[in-house]
Amino acid sequence: MKKLWRWTWRIFALLFVFLLLYQGWIAAHIWWWVNHNPASSAFMEDRLEAMQEKMPHAELQHQWVPYAKISDHLKSALIASEDAKFVDHEGFDWEGIQKAYEKNLKKGKIVAGGSTISQQLAKNLFLSGKRTPWRKLEEATITVMLEKMMDKQRIFEIYLNVIEWGNGVFGAEAAARHYYHISAAQLSAEQAARLAAMVPNPRYYDKHREARGLLKKTEIILGRMGDAEIP
Repeated sequence: MKKLWRWTWRIFALLFVFLLLYQGWIAAHIWWWVNHNPASSAFMEDRLEAMQEKMPHAELQHQWVPYAKISDHLKSALIASEDAKFVDHEGFDWEGIQKAYEKNLKKGKIVAGGSTISQQLAKNLFLSGKRTPWRKLEEATITVMLEKMMDKQRIFEIYLNVIEWGNGVFGAEAAARHYYHISAAQLSAEQAARLAAMVPNPRYYDKHREARGLLKKTEIILGRMGDAEIP
């Protein structure tokens, strides 16, 4: 019995050490990305792998651009649609989470999420698409690291450059060129609002660009953009 307990504690100790090393690995990446741009993300790599299973030579559309070269219209549209309290919260919008929970409970299924821009970035940079309790806990841990180590503008800059905007389309510059054949700096308010409206389901809207729901949400975002506070 003593031998069994000894081995049990050894296993737990090894798992704890592994967990610490993993968190340190994540923290080191975030520290590096404070002043260096990530070339890719976990989600981008997953999507590329999925695309190459069907087309071996498939490539992602992605081009990093600095914060100053992205239209303020797009910044306002994303704040208005994804995280109105972004500049004020410390990574989590507790009121938004509560509202999403109540809405999902009422509908009997997941129809709304309360994730902030920081949480979305944490997930996209490091985690797989599988929904597990462990993943949500890890997402929260990474979100705290991002908020502690980066300022809001840097978090938003990386977010703008790595989020998905279509089938293999990632980042504001690639999205602007894919849909409008212009740079991210040239996006108008209406174009920006439409791109923001696509974020929850970008691959679907890439194929259904005139979907009624997309047009309706675009109008809602346009109406909210004037109140959006960007970092």
